[in-house]
Amino acid sequence: MKAFLDENFLLNTDSAGELYHSYAKGLPIIDYHNHLPASQVAQDKTFSNLGELWLANDHYKWRAMRAHGIDEFYITGGASDKEKFLKWAETVPYTLRNPLYHWTHLELQRYFGITDLLCPATAERIYEETAQQIVDAGFSAKNLLKRMNVEMLCTTDDPLDTLEYHQQVSAEGEVFKMQPTFRTDRAIDADNVKELNRYIDRLEEIVGFSIHSFNDYLEGLRNRHDHFAACGCTISDHSIERLYAIEYTDFELKTIFAKIRAGKQPDLEEASKFRSALLLSFAEWAHEKKWVQQYHIGSLRNNSRRMSVLSGTDTGHDSIGDFKQAKELSLFLDRLDYRGKLAKTILYNLNPSDNELFVSMAGNFNDGSVRGKVQFGPAWWFLDQKDGITKQLNALSNIGLVSNFVGMLTDSRSFLSFPRHEYFRRLLCDIFGMDMERGEIPNDREWVGKIIQDISYFNAREYFSFSK
Repeated sequence: MKAFLDENFLLNTDSAGELYHSYAKGLPIIDYHNHLPASQVAQDKTFSNLGELWLANDHYKWRAMRAHGIDEFYITGGASDKEKFLKWAETVPYTLRNPLYHWTHLELQRYFGITDLLCPATAERIYEETAQQIVDAGFSAKNLLKRMNVEMLCTTDDPLDTLEYHQQVSAEGEVFKMQPTFRTDRAIDADNVKELNRYIDRLEEIVGFSIHSFNDYLEGLRNRHDHFAACGCTISDHSIERLYAIEYTDFELKTIFAKIRAGKQPDLEEASKFRSALLLSFAEWAHEKKWVQQYHIGSLRNNSRRMSVLSGTDTGHDSIGDFKQAKELSLFLDRLDYRGKLAKTILYNLNPSDNELFVSMAGNFNDGSVRGKVQFGPAWWFLDQKDGITKQLNALSNIGLVSNFVGMLTDSRSFLSFPRHEYFRRLLCDIFGMDMERGEIPNDREWVGKIIQDISYFNAREYFSFSK
């Protein structure tokens, strides 16, 4: 029987062990999509304890604690950091077979050298031991990134962001780089007219001109797109239930925008036309600037109105959606491709039943100009666990070219989340190693090792044009 979380954790063959330890383990990390606050990186935020580090923003853990019957007071409420940590420790033993159990103990090992299992009996000692290490060993934001050999950090930033913190980190010449991402969720949200009008009003203040029409709105957002580019941005990102590619006219957009500015809610078709026009413009700008565009598709957000009132939005009440994807996804990509305006594109799918759909759709629009120009993105959110990662890699292997894949990311709000790259690399090596052991791919350690290294690191560096 194997020991839990030993050096060959998740590596079930000798070939897998060799691939991981000889080829994947020591590579730097390119985290091309995460939600860490740029301000905390720039200001090199220091932390007081593991409760603050682990539980301040992590809705993965919050969901588990709620499922275990923990009161909201100890999750997003007014309990102390230690009280919240102790409630998390109470929950952890019941997370067996959930990736949280693996991630929790990987993080304790990799950051703190603690191999004991977290449970109520060990919680007090682990809390005090990690608190002492946090004080003594300089567990600040920047040092945590350096500890995990993070080379590139791509944050998620609203178009109205000043990006002052990215500029600060760039000027300081850190050993890692931090780059913004142009994330448009609020700019296209026509479902909440009150908030959208506040957003447009704020955009007016920033760009310094009045926004009376849809074209004015586009001009204001283009101004912000240019600002992001001037601050080193090369990636856009859009989180949507599905791609929007409904036909519209200039007159319809004019009418819809006037309705929005009058405080009237567009109907479903009007909202879809509004989003379609904006997303198409963003995609054309990405092509002009040679950016990579990302589409996170398929989440059904903020399902519990009661909990949204109690704890706020984006606090762990989201789920996988079952939206129809193929037709509009095809129309959207084809519209850009036909006019020669399709940028490098990563498609993230949240519904595992659509994996093969997304891989096959990506393959329709690769044109030989770039390796993996249109990518099936890594297992995302609810799927970034053992089964989800394996299914994503298998779907991509069966229908596309996994050798061109740009690899893993954290998609996280926690500075302790970077062992997820190790988790992915171990699973990747286990899949390839098992194939080697079964004689399904050649026993060519050097070539297979190169493919492992490419997927773990080099493909992302080339695809995003990141210099070391």
